[in-house]
Amino acid sequence: MSDVLHSDDAYLAARDVSRKAQDVEAEEDSSIRLISGKVQLSQGHHQNQICCLHANILDYYLLNVLQNHDGFHPRMPHLKTDLARISQDLSHHGCNVTHYHDHHNAVEFREKLIKMQGQRGITKAIGEIDILFTYLQEYCVQN
Repeated sequence: MSDVLHSDDAYLAARDVSRKAQDVEAEEDSSIRLISGKVQLSQGHHQNQICCLHANILDYYLLNVLQNHDGFHPRMPHLKTDLARISQDLSHHGCNVTHYHDHHNAVEFREKLIKMQGQRGITKAIGEIDILFTYLQEYCVQN
């Protein structure tokens, strides 16, 4: 659905930014994972629904997590551009992200992030960008 999801450079940027955040976070408690494990197709979800659920989380990242963090890593501005393009592409392919706002996984993600409070939660979320990118690749790329 989005050419950016096929880009090795976009994946590497996500991985590099995530690693930087994970290095910062290593000194703190890293036992909490914000992004839930994979949503299984057998749980009554179709691949497109799971794609749109992750697109909802992506939009939350773009609007709430990454807003003012261009200086976090040299590749962050490029990564934000790639993620915004993915969001736009998924929207054009029918992902209505507001439809998934109340989905259990999206709510759980937001609650965990709020519970971590402030910069610690933001750093944790940035550290999981590579997980989100991988899920988007897995569920949103047409084979």
